[in-house]
Amino acid sequence: MRSYADYMNDPDIIDEPMALREVHAIRLMIQDETKDMTLDQRMERTQRSVRDAEEQYGIKFRRPDDVLARKVM
Repeated sequence: MRSYADYMNDPDIIDEPMALREVHAIRLMIQDETKDMTLDQRMERTQRSVRDAEEQYGIKFRRPDDVLARKVM
């Protein structure tokens, strides 16, 4: 498994400005982590990450069901 430094030094992104390299490196990491997952596995991973972020930062993200419920009211 590649390390964060490996992703940061990827030849395809090495010439990018540092902030953009970080974004690309994170995108590449996520892509490698999820490439062999099924759609259901990726959805569960995303939902778990959202729940963790909500708990960690004390925030609540809107969900499509929340938006639909507001339109009905």
